[in-house]
Amino acid sequence: MSDATVLQQEIAVEQEHVDRVYSRLAELRRDASRAEKEGYQLAGVGNFGALVERDAMVFHAARRRHALDTEYEGLVFGRLDLKTGATHYVGRMGIRDDSSQPLVVDWRAPAAAAFYRATAAEPLGVVRRRMIQSSRERVTGIEDDLLDPDAAPADMRVVGDGALLASLSKATGRGMRDIVATIQREQDDAIRSPASGVTIVTGGPGTGKTAVALHRAAYLLYSDRNRFAGGGILVVGPSGVFVEYIATVLPSLGEDTATLRSLGTLVPGFGATRVDPSDIAAIKGSLRMRRVLERASHDAVPDGPTELRLLYRGTLLRLGKDELDKIRRSALPRGARRNEVRGVGFDRLFDALWAQARQHKVSGLPEKREFESELADRGDFRDFLRAWWPRFTPMRVLRWLAVAPRLKAYANGVLSREEIARLQGSFDALAAEGPTIADVALLDELDEILGRPRQAAKKTKNPFHVRDGIQEVSTYADRQAAQRAQQVQRDEDYREYAHVVVDESQDVSPMQWRMIGRRGSYASWTIVGDPAQTAWAGDPAELDRARDRALGSRKRNSFALTTNYRNSSEIFAVAAEVIRAIMPDLPLPRAVRSTGVDPVDLVAGAAALPDLVREVAEKQLADVDGTIGVITPVPRRDEMAGWVAGLPERVQVVTALEAKGMEYDAVVLVEPSSLTGDAAGIRTLYVALSRATQRLTTVGTVADWLPKG
Repeated sequence: MSDATVLQQEIAVEQEHVDRVYSRLAELRRDASRAEKEGYQLAGVGNFGALVERDAMVFHAARRRHALDTEYEGLVFGRLDLKTGATHYVGRMGIRDDSSQPLVVDWRAPAAAAFYRATAAEPLGVVRRRMIQSSRERVTGIEDDLLDPDAAPADMRVVGDGALLASLSKATGRGMRDIVATIQREQDDAIRSPASGVTIVTGGPGTGKTAVALHRAAYLLYSDRNRFAGGGILVVGPSGVFVEYIATVLPSLGEDTATLRSLGTLVPGFGATRVDPSDIAAIKGSLRMRRVLERASHDAVPDGPTELRLLYRGTLLRLGKDELDKIRRSALPRGARRNEVRGVGFDRLFDALWAQARQHKVSGLPEKREFESELADRGDFRDFLRAWWPRFTPMRVLRWLAVAPRLKAYANGVLSREEIARLQGSFDALAAEGPTIADVALLDELDEILGRPRQAAKKTKNPFHVRDGIQEVSTYADRQAAQRAQQVQRDEDYREYAHVVVDESQDVSPMQWRMIGRRGSYASWTIVGDPAQTAWAGDPAELDRARDRALGSRKRNSFALTTNYRNSSEIFAVAAEVIRAIMPDLPLPRAVRSTGVDPVDLVAGAAALPDLVREVAEKQLADVDGTIGVITPVPRRDEMAGWVAGLPERVQVVTALEAKGMEYDAVVLVEPSSLTGDAAGIRTLYVALSRATQRLTTVGTVADWLPKG
């Protein structure tokens, strides 16, 4: 019997089971829709209890229907044939038949662990592991791994060349794919590591760090939903481009409760995309900036009043600049939060005016409380208070650093003269263009330093309240469910996450670690990154201290990923040559596949460069079915985007920094020589060269751009 015939017969076997799964899925969908409709009909009973019951029934039914209606491409993707003779099918969600027998085991369940962990050396009771490839409800292919040949029945068929390598040749779309069907053992170890403490995952390009982090989030939600869905999971990435790229992964795994944020959007009200030069970002990211910001937050308001003059009952009361500064300083000692001690400042001002009124023996001077009330009723005095001690916003104070004399005064003795000089001008665009990504951490720090005016606590609505004096009868389970629902409705600046995932952690500055840490005080953590890809140009020791302070004393569990699944060996060889120029002893991941296609290096004059870049992009559109990344120097992104304007959406233009964590079928890297000036640039070049899965073309005006070791 030919291999083709065997393949078709085995596909037919799997199709029969997949048909059964989708048939059962359709039944569950109908049941959920019916329950939802019946819930709405309860409203016709006409009493308050029926309305509460309706809401609960409709909520749970709609939630179940949404889960079943979600587009699960490849719902069933794996099969385990066990030594015991049992067979388990593995998929994106667990489904049972009408007699409660499992048709599909959820990939996160303990029963599915062997699908990822079994090897030929340690089969874990698995004889054959099969990956099932499909398009919607139709099985299109299968790939087998025979893990225990001695235990295989004589009639067991083995098909294909191996599941992993078959999947690696697939084209990529605009968003990141999940790897749920092809998780490897070293990845699974990290995904299923203990929920508490800190899981640290390191690995070179293409080792699946980001995929591991996201699949771990899905695994935690499955294993302890009350804790992690109730408290929330925060996923932090380096850029908006990156967050958009990974946004579909968790929903494709059946999870849509996690919060995804870039470093530029962690502070509500800001969506920073501007990037500072690396030397400026290193200064802004240093912990020394906290002292600079503290000094700014305690300073007098620019263009604020320097004198208070009040005519009170025929007597002039006057406080000059020195007296006002003394009052401000006494009310605002170091460590005090300016917005929270505003009332103290006003009290000290009243005290000074009262003392002066008594000194001048004002005629008919009332008791102090009445004196203060009379002043507070005066519009001119209220105007003075608002101008002298307003309610400060972080952005208002940060903009003071755009004034050179103020920046110099705040930074004197904290930053060097050279650093102050480089920092000058970097805040000038705040008003017109908003903050840079590095500025967002400074805004969050200022929010902490300034504090917020005290507000009355909002009352939590009782979901079982019917009307005055009447409360619906509820069970303990009802109250617990209601409490979890209220927890999910989080504030915009929510800071009590149960788990925090930080991707591309090697680029998180010390100030950014403080920003993230405020949102993870009660959380367990997953930290993924690669030190060789860091763009951080500041003090490494300071970075380590800030990260350790954010993570606290939590137990660390470390995992190293050693296999590059993304790049062909031909492409990664070029990237490896680049990084070894500055890190010759760095252990690099092993690229496991070869395409036989070497990277291409093209050189052109400046005038011919735009046409050449477009020509290469058009060629790659014909060569690959997936996405093409045109990677540009940061300052020239918009210019070079114009060179490929009008090409299909498969062509995406990103800067070398935005390319962090991204993956493309083909890459056009423009002007690689612009990244070879220093160690940070070479590390960024290493990142850019390792984004492609199939084709890499470098295009520039300099012929010999490879750094020399």
